Amino acid sequence: MIIRRINEEDSRIGSFLNEEFSSYAERNHVDLNYNEFCFTAESDDGELLGVITGRAYYNEVHIDDLIIHKAHRKCGLGTRLVLAVEEAFQNAGYDKITLTTFGFQAPGFYQKLGYAVEFVREDINAKLSKYFLSKSIV
Repeated sequence: MIIRRINEEDSRIGSFLNEEFSSYAERNHVDLNYNEFCFTAESDDGELLGVITGRAYYNEVHIDDLIIHKAHRKCGLGTRLVLAVEEAFQNAGYDKITLTTFGFQAPGFYQKLGYAVEFVREDINAKLSKYFLSKSIV
């Protein structure tokens, strides 16, 4: 057996993950309900201004990354991207949206959008304290 780090795309990995997660969930009588997502905010000429990515599985949607180009922050694009995710997955078999963010990033932003802090993993450097947040979408 060889253990190695993969730095390039390997089509076998996606298939393997999908098959194994699906069969494991099925054996445990749980609906995987898997769905990856990526929403973008773009200018009229196609310039990428912001991106939100994540995946939905079981009964929750998880936001992995939200980033807005520095020249376009504080203009509502982040809010619009989060709302796009909420709208896309409302009434689609998911109960909540979850995410994590660090203290220097955006815990207050998500709280203004109705996300509740479930847990904070404190760090010596408060900027690196990790916030776990969620919001019901049922």
